[in-house]
Amino acid sequence: MAQAAAASIGLDFGTDSVRAVIVGLDGTEHGSAVSPYEHGQIIESLPGQSAGHLPPHFALQHAQDWLDSAANAVRHALAACDVDASRIIGIGVDFTSCTMLPCLSDGTPLCRHDHWHDHPHAWPKLWKHHGAVSQTDDLNRVARERNEPWLAAYGGTIGLEWLFPKMLEIFDGDRPVFDAADIFLEAGDWFVWQITDGEQLVRSTCQAGYKACWSADTGYPAADLLNSIRPGFGDSVLNKLPGTHQPPGSRAGVLSPAFAETSGLPAGIPVATAIIDAHAGVPGVGAAEPGQLVIVMGTSSCHMLCSSEHRLVPGAAGIVADGILPGYTGYELGQAAVGDAFAWLHRVTGRPLAELADEAAALEHGAGGVSCLDFFNGCRTPLMDGSLTGSLHGLTLATTPAQLYRSILEATAYGTRWIVDLLTENGVPVEGVILTGGLPHAHPVIPQVYADVLGRSVAVHPAKHGPATGAAILGAMAADASVSGFSDIKSAVASMSPAMPTMVEPREAVREIADVGYARYRELAESHY
Repeated sequence: MAQAAAASIGLDFGTDSVRAVIVGLDGTEHGSAVSPYEHGQIIESLPGQSAGHLPPHFALQHAQDWLDSAANAVRHALAACDVDASRIIGIGVDFTSCTMLPCLSDGTPLCRHDHWHDHPHAWPKLWKHHGAVSQTDDLNRVARERNEPWLAAYGGTIGLEWLFPKMLEIFDGDRPVFDAADIFLEAGDWFVWQITDGEQLVRSTCQAGYKACWSADTGYPAADLLNSIRPGFGDSVLNKLPGTHQPPGSRAGVLSPAFAETSGLPAGIPVATAIIDAHAGVPGVGAAEPGQLVIVMGTSSCHMLCSSEHRLVPGAAGIVADGILPGYTGYELGQAAVGDAFAWLHRVTGRPLAELADEAAALEHGAGGVSCLDFFNGCRTPLMDGSLTGSLHGLTLATTPAQLYRSILEATAYGTRWIVDLLTENGVPVEGVILTGGLPHAHPVIPQVYADVLGRSVAVHPAKHGPATGAAILGAMAADASVSGFSDIKSAVASMSPAMPTMVEPREAVREIADVGYARYRELAESHY
């Protein structure tokens, strides 16, 4: 068999499993494998304990699963392809966030010690862990009272799933665990640290910027702010956040002999600084130029854009320099219910969504007079209020399920147009729109409505494993340019994510009615101000 060219590995850590994908420097996907976590999501009891031990809203994980499953996925991906392990030039890592853990100074998870095994707060907290409600409320209240300037970069709101609420929850819930922890860090940063043999602790500007309120200019929130929330919290917690900060794609270290042995790779391969899983999809779909709005459409929608401009955009969930790609400010915005809104319609009508999409495609824009406000799970951008509710207007006894489907679809497109307007009105150009994720491929009517509402061409990217591919691209960037041939992130993305998206054009005949529908949507939405 002919020897394949050099390649990079992307490790995509999800909620239940990790995917390893081997991507050639020309963009060829040579192999892929998925390995589930042995302990999965720990939501009822800690390993070795009886069911019902954990409090409500807890979602934990086992750190050893990440190492074991990653090694297993790499071995199987290598076995399934024609790339020899010696031809791997880099490894990139994307991870759910904020998944975090307390550990000792050498990176040993606190829960690995017998003394702390039975303490739930000593275990890694999964991103979806929702035990820090009161702590999040306290952090937001005090930060707003003090008019903390950094809060504007997060839409004025610290998220329930972020790092500081989870650390404060440990401080409140099990002070001995908090005191015993030498370090708190994101799982993606921990994994990179461990597979580079603890060479150095490197924190990602992506995870720190979007989930820990960090910036290169001001660092983390100040100790006096944190002390005013809980006496002593600020003085202690900031000493538990050591390490340097580097952007995704920079070299964090090289592969350790220990992980090399378990994964079947040679030691010494450069390993890139980690990135959040959704954000890895930006390079994964070929978006390396500034102004490309990448919309990952699933149960919700995440809108991400890299820009040469650093501006405050009201309602943006995160504005972080070097947050997604090095050298650019990364903007994160979103809509709280998209696929979930269609799933709700399926539940209440009992109709298959594919059938409803077929029927909705035959309807004129405007859904026969039915309009929708899509706040079914609150509003993320720009109102940042999860308590808001959705509504349907213009219903009659003749309204059909297809009209409801179309009105929901149009509403989600109007919400995206609002996001585009927010960016452009605040000095952040949007040069192109790329749709990815599962929904854009579900039915042609979906991207068509988005093109019509936005009044611009939209690209539907065919990427099967966008985040994993993006991680592989960042892994290649960790290698020396003399090895990869890439002088910068643009050249790496152009070579390794070459798939041509399907372009969907707006229909001129729909423009006027789409503008009217958008104005109606804004009228409904702004009644919540």
